[in-house]
Amino acid sequence: MPHPRFSNEEIVRRGEEIYASQMRDQFEELYQDKIVIINIENGEYEIDDDALTASKRALAKHPGAAIYGLRVGSRFMYEFSGILGQAKQ
Repeated sequence: MPHPRFSNEEIVRRGEEIYASQMRDQFEELYQDKIVIINIENGEYEIDDDALTASKRALAKHPGAAIYGLRVGSRFMYEFSGILGQAKQ
């Protein structure tokens, strides 16, 4: 569901800007592979192993906030692997 005050593009832009300018250097040493959820309106953040847990904490503090999430030290929030094949019936 879209945020009522910010476009998805604006949330990403602000979240990446806050992370790059205020957090990246310190966080990549301390929180490698953790999830960071950033409130793009005030710069507050939550860190956890689980994105849903961190998001719930951030939104409990500021319901309706625009939040942006990332995995520290990775270009991807989630990764998966496996072998594709036909399901047995």
